[in-house]
Amino acid sequence: PDTAQKKSQKGTVIAIGSGKMLDNGVRTPFEVKVGDRVLLAKYSGVDIEEEGENYLLLSERDILAIL
Repeated sequence: PDTAQKKSQKGTVIAIGSGKMLDNGVRTPFEVKVGDRVLLAKYSGVDIEEEGENYLLLSERDILAIL
């Protein structure tokens, strides 16, 4: 539909969280690091605007590849 917008499928990681907490209380480290260029799943994540900049928040599982 006309209301759908095409999203970029490439991006640069600018920040990451502390990792996923497992049932045993251990955090799993991220595969990506700040500065990595990544290929994203189409229509994944949540778009936000902060101080005039647009960002895409997403789960690591929505990252298809590190470029």
